Formats: sequence, C-alpha cells, structure tokens
Amino acid sequence: MAEPGVFNPPEPLRSAFAACRRHFVLAACFSALINLLYLTPTIYLMQVYDRVLPTGGMLTLAWISLLAIAAYAALGLLSNVRGRILVRASLRLERLIAPEVLDRLFGSRAENIAGDPSRRLRILRDFDSLRQTITGPGFSALMDVPWTPIYLLVSFLLHPLLGILGLVSSAALIAMALLNEKATHPMLRKANEVMAEAHISQDGMSRRADVVRALGMRRALGALQLGKRLRGVTFQARAGFMSGDYSNVIKSLRMILQSAVLGLAVYLAVKREISPGAIIAASLLMGRAMAPIDQMVGAWGGIIQGREAYRSLVGLFTEMPQRAERMALPAPRGRIEVSDLGVTLPPDRELLNSVSFSLQPGELVGVVGPSGSGKTTLLSAIAGARAHTHGSIRIDGASVDDWDPDRLARFMGYLPQDSGLLAGSVRDNISRFSTYDGAQPADVDAEVVRAASKAGAHEMILQLPGGYDAILGPGGQGVSAGQAQRIALARALYGDPILLLLDEPNAHLDPEGQMALMNALKDAKARGAAVILAAHRTNALAFADYLMVMRGGKVEAFGPTDEIVKRMRPPGPAPVQGQPVQ
Repeated sequence: MAEPGVFNPPEPLRSAFAACRRHFVLAACFSALINLLYLTPTIYLMQVYDRVLPTGGMLTLAWISLLAIAAYAALGLLSNVRGRILVRASLRLERLIAPEVLDRLFGSRAENIAGDPSRRLRILRDFDSLRQTITGPGFSALMDVPWTPIYLLVSFLLHPLLGILGLVSSAALIAMALLNEKATHPMLRKANEVMAEAHISQDGMSRRADVVRALGMRRALGALQLGKRLRGVTFQARAGFMSGDYSNVIKSLRMILQSAVLGLAVYLAVKREISPGAIIAASLLMGRAMAPIDQMVGAWGGIIQGREAYRSLVGLFTEMPQRAERMALPAPRGRIEVSDLGVTLPPDRELLNSVSFSLQPGELVGVVGPSGSGKTTLLSAIAGARAHTHGSIRIDGASVDDWDPDRLARFMGYLPQDSGLLAGSVRDNISRFSTYDGAQPADVDAEVVRAASKAGAHEMILQLPGGYDAILGPGGQGVSAGQAQRIALARALYGDPILLLLDEPNAHLDPEGQMALMNALKDAKARGAAVILAAHRTNALAFADYLMVMRGGKVEAFGPTDEIVKRMRPPGPAPVQGQPVQ
C-alpha cells in the first residue's frame, strides 16, 4: 500500500470520506441535473425567437413559458437539495472525524505535534475550515466546472465556430484561474499561518490580563501584538490585491469573450448559418459556461483555506496514527521502577539524564533540588504528560507503554506545578469530567466530596459562590492560587489512586492547607499508595521514606530520608521547619 498522503489519506480520514461518498456522488448527480436545467433560458429564448415571433403563436408561448417555469422551479429545488446534501456530508464528517481529532490531540504530548505545540490550538480550526469549504459556494462551483463541456457541446451544435470560440474562451479563463492560484497561494498560506500565531498569542495574553496590567505591559504587548497582526494583514493585503487583479482581469476577459461570441453569432446569423434565436442562445451558453470558473475564482481564498486544512488533517493523522488496542492489565498495586530515564529536547538539551530508582506500595519518595534540576520533568514523564527519550518506566513490572493510557490514568493522581485546572465547574474538575464519560452523577458527587474532604477543601469549596457548581476559568481563574491548588489536590486524590505524583503541592498553601496535605499523604501511605512528591519545603517531606536530590537533570543522591538529610545538611544548627532543602 502507498504511503499515506493527500491523495491517499490515512485512517480514519479515508473511512470518513468513504462514508460520505454517497453524499458527494448524489451532489454530483444533482449538479449534472442543475447544469442541464441551466439550459432552460437558452432553449426558451430560441423557441421564442424561432417559433413564437415568426408565427405569433400565443398558445406556443404559453406552453413553453409554463415548461420554463417548471424547469426554473426544479432548478431551485435541486440546488436547495444539493446544498442540504453537502451540509449533511459536513455534519457526518463532524461526527466521524472530530472525535478522532480530539482523541489524538488530548492523547498526544504537545512536543509530539510536529514540533509545534501551537498546532494543537489550530487543528480544530482547520477542521472547521474544511467543513465550511464543503458547504460554501466555492465547492459548489468546483462541482459545476466539470459540466462546462455540456454548454460547449450545445455551442458546437449551434455552430462549430461558436463551439471552438467557447472552448478557447473557457481554456483561457481556466488558465487565468490557475495563474491566480499560483500567484496568491504562497501569500495566503503565509497570511493564515501568521494570523493563527497572532490569535494564539492574543489568547494567551488575554488570559493573563491581570499580570499585564499589574506589570505595566499593556503598551509593550499591544505593540508586539499589533506587529504580529500587521505582518499577517500585510500578507493578506498582498494576496487580496493580487487576487483582485486577477479577478478583475478574468471578469474583463469574460465580458470581452462573451461579446466576441455575441458578435460571431450575429455574423453567422447575417450569413444565415444560424437562426436569430441562436444569437441570444450563444451568448447565454457562453455566460453559463464561464460562470462556475468566475465563481470559483471569487471563492478562491476559501478553497485554498479548505485545501490547507485538509493537508493539515492528513499530517495530523499521519504523524499520530490510531492507538492500537492494548490488553487490559490488572489494577496496579503501586510498584514503580524507573530505569535509566532520560528526557532530551532537540537539538541536544538534556532535561533528565539516567534517573533510576524504585518504589514499593505505601512508600513515599521526596524529590528535592534547585529550580531547573529536573524535578518537574521527572514527575511529568512518569505521569505520561511528557515523553521520555530513553530508559523505561514500569508499573508492577509492565512498561507504561504496554498500558492503555486512559486505564492507567484512573489509578494515577497527578498534581502539576501550575494546578492545571480547566474551564468548568469545581465538581467537574475534581471528578476529571467523568460524568461526560458515562459515570453515574450520584456516584461522582459522593466521590468528589470524599476527595475534597481528604484534601481539606470541602469547607473552602462550600464558601465559593455556587459551591461545587462554581465555574472556573482556564487555569483556575476565579479562585486564588491556594484555593486552586487545594482543588487540584482533591482532583489528584479522586478515586483513591494507587500512584500519586505531586509537584510542589504546598507552594501556595496556608497552614490549614499544609495540615490537610500532610493528612492526605498519611492516608495515601496507609492505604498502600506509592507517592512521589517534589518540594522545596521540608515540612511536605515529613512522611518521606526516601529522599532524592537532583541537580542538572541528574540524581545527586538517593536513599533513606534520614541518611540523605544528614549527608546534605551543612555544619551548624538544624534547618527550621519549612526551610528549603539545598
């Protein structure tokens, strides 16, 4: 089988478009009927000029007028049906492809999306652009272009010279349309890329508008954003100017060619080689033959955008094929083995280098070290949030690559450094949005309250406007950093996970929150959970069985907590509770 590409799309794109083949075939059939009915004005005027006017037959005029009205009504009905068929094709693509796109985006790590994490934000916009292109006028014009030979054939039937002129005229317009595409495509593509980057940047700035205001960065960031937009608008303007030039040339050429056809038809009528009615018929045929090309040029920007969106989807599914079904391994008991683990970013930036350790159920290892030592990278790699480039991570002897990621995540509680709360209610965040995955609401509510109580967040949540139904913005907007961290801790504890990975869980906690964290760690150890906790403050490590000291992405020391503390403690008085470990 050939390699996946634009003309050989990977699964599930191939299956999705195959499922819509019936829609496109029907739309093509309706396009044929529609273009046949577009001959109605030509035939009607020929009959009027050649039959009614010479004979004065009013009955003939009435009948052909009724037939023309019926044909026009059928034309409108068929055009409407074709539009509805294309809309239904678009909806079917939404049902078949959107879940697969989301599954790959949410199931992939940002660094794996073609080396461009911002593409995660653009890919669904690309898919929407493709659907809009299918239902737009440009796609209908593309479906009409293949039927242009119908009008050229009728022109040949009127007179060979009219057919030849129509053929040459259509070829000239198609050539101009191709030149328009060649000239404007690079600029339109660059403009779309630049404007997408500007929109993503603007979204990020808007989410942290409070920081922008507090630090007096409004003018600076405004100038930066305007500069990015100016680049995109400049490319759009250049493409628009060039496309407009070609469009105007094509319109002028079309009018010239239509007049030429009309002039040739008059000449042939004077020479009595065609009837007077054929003069108007030839002009109408020429206009209809060129109409789809004219419409296609007018909608060329949307067609190009749809084509680029399709290529983007092909790239996504080629780079991230569908995950293979894995055997459901038994629920883990909490034994973690990390061997020679390393994380390297291109070209040669090592975030982790040869980290090895093991942890048994009910044990807690504290990870300490200065900023940038690799603590966060280690936890995110074990949690599956970041890919490791070498080494292995095993859960109960099985490599994490052999686990179904979603199944393994049910037994894992992960608290990232920035809380990682999502837009939604407090209840949804703590429950990991499980009600949208078929979980029973009553069971979810009970487990949410239980997890929040373990995190010491239940009373705090009840004080929020709306309580558990309070709506949070992205990143926990709407609550303080300490409140967001306690909600995120409750999310990590949801479902009593057997693997608990906590990155700086006490960074924003008050004394009450600190006490709740200590109780949660004690409870997790008592029920046999394996806990890895990265922290700067020693009070979070009171229950640590082992201590890992990291520096420069490497393990500098690892062993029982008492031994490591004695080895790392400088001469002099013991550090006070809460003092960072150096």
